[in-house]
Amino acid sequence: MNNPHLMMNANRVVAFLQKDPETFTKADLISFIQEHGIKMVNFMYPGGDGKLKTLNFVITDQHYLDTILTCGERVDGSSLFTFIQAGSSDLYVLPRYATAFVDPFAEIPTLTMLCSFFDKDGQPLESAPEHTLAKAARSFTDVTGMEFHAMGELEYYVIYPEPDDGQLPFPAVDQHGYHESAPYAKANAFRTKCMHYIAQTGGQIKYGHSEVGNFRYGGLIYEQNEIEFLPVRVEKAADQLMLAKWVIRNLAYEEGYDVTFAPKITAGKAGSGLHIHMRMMKDGHNCMTGNGGLSNEARRMIAGMMELAPAITAFGNKNPTSYFRLVPHQEAPTNVCWGDRNRSVLVRVPLGWNSGIDLCHQANPQQPACDYDTTIKQTVEMRSPDGSADLYQLLAGLCVACRHGFEMPDALEIAERTYVNVNIHDAQNASRLAQLEQLPDSCAASADCLQRQRKVFEARGVFSPAMIDGIISQLRAYNDRTLRQNIEHKNDAVLELVKEYFHCG
Repeated sequence: MNNPHLMMNANRVVAFLQKDPETFTKADLISFIQEHGIKMVNFMYPGGDGKLKTLNFVITDQHYLDTILTCGERVDGSSLFTFIQAGSSDLYVLPRYATAFVDPFAEIPTLTMLCSFFDKDGQPLESAPEHTLAKAARSFTDVTGMEFHAMGELEYYVIYPEPDDGQLPFPAVDQHGYHESAPYAKANAFRTKCMHYIAQTGGQIKYGHSEVGNFRYGGLIYEQNEIEFLPVRVEKAADQLMLAKWVIRNLAYEEGYDVTFAPKITAGKAGSGLHIHMRMMKDGHNCMTGNGGLSNEARRMIAGMMELAPAITAFGNKNPTSYFRLVPHQEAPTNVCWGDRNRSVLVRVPLGWNSGIDLCHQANPQQPACDYDTTIKQTVEMRSPDGSADLYQLLAGLCVACRHGFEMPDALEIAERTYVNVNIHDAQNASRLAQLEQLPDSCAASADCLQRQRKVFEARGVFSPAMIDGIISQLRAYNDRTLRQNIEHKNDAVLELVKEYFHCG
């Protein structure tokens, strides 16, 4: 019997098996492969540079298929991660059946799965990206009794040549591309095709739209877009974002576009962030609301992020251009504070559905009124990360920070002290701004913050000391402590920097 929750699923494996992906077995995948003429299997896994790597297998007989699905394969860990030495570099990669999807780009029918890393003793690799996140999620539940959910707002620029004569029909208004429709927004069809393919990989998408940024420069047209996801278990949220970036880049390559997730493109134009929304769930109930507003549990969660926000930039803002985005008056945060519906703060509480009014009935009087549980939609949003982030490190860091809020005896006082209900960059609010801690202004400063706060991230065995050491070394190697001050108003120098980190993350 078909499962009504799975009937409309865009993932071909799910649609065929009519099973929740978390219940997929080896026999399920072999059945799908045989029934659909799959000729290749791909393993994919994140490297230390934050990009997905691929290992291809051609399927010639069922015994070999059974072997790779059971045993995985060896890979050279020293070529993937800087913290692994060449003398002891062999790692295992084992496919996670729940992530299976049919590659939408492969000419030869191909089934692809994400993998987990294991060491020579058959144990999960302590510093592996996906294992670090799994440890963070587990420790959050151990402390709070709740499940940590997250989703990302993936912003990116689509870039294509101007017409030869420079006459673009229906030109967009510079920096006014927010939710623009065709024909003024030219990349909408590309975005919707990306969304279609992402859904086929298992991505659960909330919506897509054009974003504020659009401009012309150097014979090219730049259009900013966003694809936003639905909140899911934090481990799945990271997988979805990784695959979404992979899909967008591959489709752009096929269709002759260039794309970038870089945090800054050029001076005076909108940068691209990677805002992360979070919620806490227990027994199917969203624990973010209570008494007509945010619950105390949500305030503790926010307090943890307020406490660890400077160090979180080490996971979410990974190259020097990140800190050219985190400047005043760009709808990007610069100070450690939070507020309701306020885009000048670091952690924003988005508009919820808490009015108690049936808005559907209001808009559609012919629709009978109903008592729909809208509290499930409430999240809080961290606004500092960008496309340079290591997705697994970032979500693990946020998970640790939110857990830490439940371990802090003064969490509710910190939440009260860091709450802001005004635009902190307006001149009349200068005294309030002066009371707030600032975010780091460089990779070097971010590394210093992580060094000071590393014990919290290492607690409960979540981040390994080797991983923290590696992140700090990587950030300090940029040697950018005064870079923003030195070149912020030198457009040519900024553009050279942007070019260097154009394909980050």
